[in-house]
Amino acid sequence: MSEYKTLSHQGLWKNNAALVQLLGLCPLLAVTGTLINGLGLGLATTLVLIGSNTTVSLVRNWVPNEIRIPIFVMIIAAFVTIVQLLMNAFTFNLYLALGIFIPLIVTNCAIIGRAEAYASKNPVKFAAFDGLMMGLGFSIVLVLLGAMRELLGYGTLFVGAEFLLGDWAKSLLITFFHSDNNFLLAILPPGAFIGMGLLIALKNLLDKRFEQLARAPDKVVQRARVTAEN
Repeated sequence: MSEYKTLSHQGLWKNNAALVQLLGLCPLLAVTGTLINGLGLGLATTLVLIGSNTTVSLVRNWVPNEIRIPIFVMIIAAFVTIVQLLMNAFTFNLYLALGIFIPLIVTNCAIIGRAEAYASKNPVKFAAFDGLMMGLGFSIVLVLLGAMRELLGYGTLFVGAEFLLGDWAKSLLITFFHSDNNFLLAILPPGAFIGMGLLIALKNLLDKRFEQLARAPDKVVQRARVTAEN
């Protein structure tokens, strides 16, 4: 398996930051009240992962080992600031909705973990791709959890899409049902914990199923013996 395939498998499934490593759960559980909030935070985290992994890989041979962690944190903080300013300028309403959890990306253990475990030891092209795959894996979980909570809590999908994609995205809003009383358990943080647990259980179930399929013996072909008496 090539390095790119290995990184894709690790980031999207086998070593997914949210489902397997259980990193970055505070923003994941806090902002996934809607699909668009999850997508917005996922894209912001992915951009920071790509930028920080690339920069850490570029400077890895010049950074003294004793002070590498403070320097990695400064690099991550710089990219978080860039993303924060860009969101403030171009997606202001989403910026307000995500609030404190945008600057808190700098404390996301998944980002510093990849900088330390992979980017500081590998070439730029692999480090950047690792950041992309890890970010996409994290974003997919954010989007799935946000969609689940929004659908159960409000009966809609893509509410607030115009905050991220512009006014044309208002047409993306899908309403499945109307209710005078929203399903609070799905909207509040306990619903996020339950939804996250269901996603982890589903992944473990699929892993066991794939393992059973991989262990299944090959089909034995019985050969019919043909003789003169037959």
